[in-house]
Amino acid sequence: MTSPSYDAGPTDTPILEDTIGADFERTAARHPDVEALVDVAQGLRYTYAELNAEVDVVARGLMAMGIEKGDRVGIWAPNCAQWTLAQYAAAKVGAILVNINPAYRTHELAYVLNQSGTRLLIAATSFKTSDYVAMVAEVRAEASGLTDVVFIGTADWDRLRDGASEVPADALADRMASLANTDPINIQYTSGTTGFPKGATLSHRNILNNGYFTTELIRLGPDDRLCIPVPFYHCFGMVMGNLGCTSHGTTMVIPAPGFDPGLTLKAVADERCTGVYGVPTMFIAMQNHPDFAQYDLSELRTGIMAGSVCPVEVMKHCVNDMHMSEVAIAYGMTETSPVSCQTRVDDDLERRTASIGRAHPHVEIKIVDPETGETVPRGEPGEFCTRGYSVMLGYWNDDEKTAQAIDSEGWMHTGDLAVMREDGYCNIVGRIKDMVIRGGENVYPREIEEFLYTHPDIEDAQVIGVPDAKYGEEICAWIRMKPERTPLDAAAVREFADGRLAHYKIPRYVHVVDEFPMTVTGKVRKVEMRERTVEILGLS
Repeated sequence: MTSPSYDAGPTDTPILEDTIGADFERTAARHPDVEALVDVAQGLRYTYAELNAEVDVVARGLMAMGIEKGDRVGIWAPNCAQWTLAQYAAAKVGAILVNINPAYRTHELAYVLNQSGTRLLIAATSFKTSDYVAMVAEVRAEASGLTDVVFIGTADWDRLRDGASEVPADALADRMASLANTDPINIQYTSGTTGFPKGATLSHRNILNNGYFTTELIRLGPDDRLCIPVPFYHCFGMVMGNLGCTSHGTTMVIPAPGFDPGLTLKAVADERCTGVYGVPTMFIAMQNHPDFAQYDLSELRTGIMAGSVCPVEVMKHCVNDMHMSEVAIAYGMTETSPVSCQTRVDDDLERRTASIGRAHPHVEIKIVDPETGETVPRGEPGEFCTRGYSVMLGYWNDDEKTAQAIDSEGWMHTGDLAVMREDGYCNIVGRIKDMVIRGGENVYPREIEEFLYTHPDIEDAQVIGVPDAKYGEEICAWIRMKPERTPLDAAAVREFADGRLAHYKIPRYVHVVDEFPMTVTGKVRKVEMRERTVEILGLS
């Protein structure tokens, strides 16, 4: 008889019961002279002793600005040393760090600042095409709780640091002693199906342990140097990357503010990195870089690939050409801190390319029938559910959405369709809802539809994902015009959305129709829309 689709991860290594600040200080005391952080672009280097001292300066500066335990501190910047300093300083003073996607525009920024009640915003001045100073100025009047903004690399940052002289070290120590590891410490916004992102609220215990166990499974230690080209505003960067490193005394290497395949390869070679993170498209970009062969990657041995299923050939190149014999695959979601499943360093190529791994330490997983909630037999598809220390505290100020996601027994319902094999390894086979994954970014059509409804000429809009060779999926909007209005083309829709929606949410394709395909019960048939779009556009 087939066994049920349930498994529990190992529990031989105990859960860490410290706060992030206490764990970081213990690492700094154990490995004071180990290099902790390298910001290649800025030419900054810190040992663990130096990084701890600088984190304390920023933490006391936050206290001087009046930041109390539980206050929300927003961070809106690409990867940089100051992002990491803010992360650990906020943790030491018990402030809740609000991660804001660097791609956000005014529409999303205003919502996040207000929904979270952000009191202080730490921001870059600019990144790529984003003028953060101008955008903050535009929305500041709307952000009722925002009392101060600190722009990195300006006199604002000096002002923040200078405030440390007003707060004695004892006061910071007392603040740290008052914190519990179950306190909320981080809000990460994940796109919502109801038109706006939801703030997954995570505790010290959630993210410290997930970072620790993720890197424990790839055997990171004080002799390792991890290249982190994945964004800090995601769990991949700040949890699996930063917290994974600092809980093991490993060096964090920031190759560039945003992902660049050449700069990542250069950082791995120059900094003698032993590990590198990325989504499959990042590894593909590195492996296909014209100067790939010129970089010495011989120190590499491990890393993590996550975000989507890894193609076999990409994994072979990681092992054979990038020396990553111990590379792992990880699967999770923001609401679970994030990792629930991971392959092990000694798994064979088949398991590392045909699965998302097996249950993480101290985590339970099961596959259930989405209709009945009953656990399905192994080999049958169902909804992936997980339970354990890693499940979020809830969605910020949204008990209703929290109750929809986490059931009365503590199981997080992911919305992903998965299959558990007989050996306990799992694979994702689809999504219950119609989420689009474009280049590793989760995009929920409902959010874009709600935005398109604000256009004066659009009567109705339906958004779907269609196949794309570069990004995996692209955004396509089917729109119905109001009577006697001129039909919009893709360029007009992009112009309307530019500066108001993150670039990856802006539809690439627009299809104007009189009616949407409907079911007999009056529901829009998005499956049919996708099929017809593929045919119309000649997509494979």
